[in-house]
Amino acid sequence: MSGSTRSTVRVGIVGAGGIATGAHLPALRAVNEQAGRQRAAVVGIADLDPARAASTAAEHGIPAHFPSAEELLAATRPDLLIVCTPPGAHRSAVVAGLAAGAWVWCEKPPMLSLEEYDDVARLEREGGPYASYVVQHRFGSAAQHLRDQMSSGRVGRPLVSVCHTLWYRGHDYYDVPWRGKWATEGGGPAMGHGIHQMDLYLDLMGEWTEVTAVADAQDRTVETEDTSLAIVRFESGALGSIVNTVLAPRETSYLRFDFTNGTVEVEHLYGYTNDHWRYTPSPHLPEDQRDAWLPQASTASSHAAQLGELLDSMDRGERPRASGADGRRTLEFIAALYQSAETGRPVRRSDLTASGPYYTGMHDPAVAYPTADSPQARDDRPGGPPDPAAEAAAAAAPTAAPTGADAAHLPDDTILETSRG
Repeated sequence: MSGSTRSTVRVGIVGAGGIATGAHLPALRAVNEQAGRQRAAVVGIADLDPARAASTAAEHGIPAHFPSAEELLAATRPDLLIVCTPPGAHRSAVVAGLAAGAWVWCEKPPMLSLEEYDDVARLEREGGPYASYVVQHRFGSAAQHLRDQMSSGRVGRPLVSVCHTLWYRGHDYYDVPWRGKWATEGGGPAMGHGIHQMDLYLDLMGEWTEVTAVADAQDRTVETEDTSLAIVRFESGALGSIVNTVLAPRETSYLRFDFTNGTVEVEHLYGYTNDHWRYTPSPHLPEDQRDAWLPQASTASSHAAQLGELLDSMDRGERPRASGADGRRTLEFIAALYQSAETGRPVRRSDLTASGPYYTGMHDPAVAYPTADSPQARDDRPGGPPDPAAEAAAAAAPTAAPTGADAAHLPDDTILETSRG
């Protein structure tokens, strides 16, 4: 379909669960209504549960249903395949779609590892098909406008920022067998919940250089974390803090950006409109510049907003946003977050390699997260409570002071303090 405009894009859907019926099918209807014509039509739906595929097809007027992505692709030859499966099945469905010549739009998280992501990217071809991923918060008008204001310099230089995904998922949420497991979900709330806010946050803040993180299973009985916190450095010099948790009874999604010319905030839960954003200008700004940030367009963040732009990219035969290197950025950051949390050390972006446990997955199997049955695991990990005997031995050991070039740039009293770390 490279470079050509089709009257109707043929769409296949893999996965007939709640995200398909609650988000993607409404998004398809919305883009058709906005266009005033049938811009996209669902030609088939597949699910490992044939009864669910059949009932969803009947309820939504989908002409065909199948027990597998492969059968759907062979029978209907869609232009676009939408993947709505649990995370562990993303790779196989996306690979099948690209191999069949279909563009692919896949739910989050994109893949379970950077290795899987790179394997998929190698199947793309210039002009399409491409695989892109659902990160709908980038596509609301307020976020788009802030991005423009940052590029123009109108809001000034970014200094301090916050990205919080404070959600609540009860113990029963993890009764679903694939949730809370590294092999099938890929991670905890950093991977499956906070990924939406972090994607928008990183898209706005630009390239990151270093992350220092902690992660823990505080209350839920899971293999993964249920909470993570991170401090981030950006190429711009800005600093940021990130919190992801599923333990917050008062749920909120909150991003804050402090610039030299003002503060921009958004607080919502699962999606925002312009009304969820707030701008506080710096006191030094003249009155006639204080309303300049306000966006003129009014588009809510939504699957429909991203889908509309994806269909535009298909018409032009161009790589869509949230694909390729642009889609990889957030997954790369999450891998670094887990690496830092599990090793107890800051991770620079330049440290990341195409090998090792944080390339082939998001987790080093040698690291155990604490559970209700084994809370001691918290103390066994890097960064856990120190061993008093080891501390005493370290304090008693002689420490060589820096010399030569190492000492030349240190104040005299600093040299005496280096043994304290």
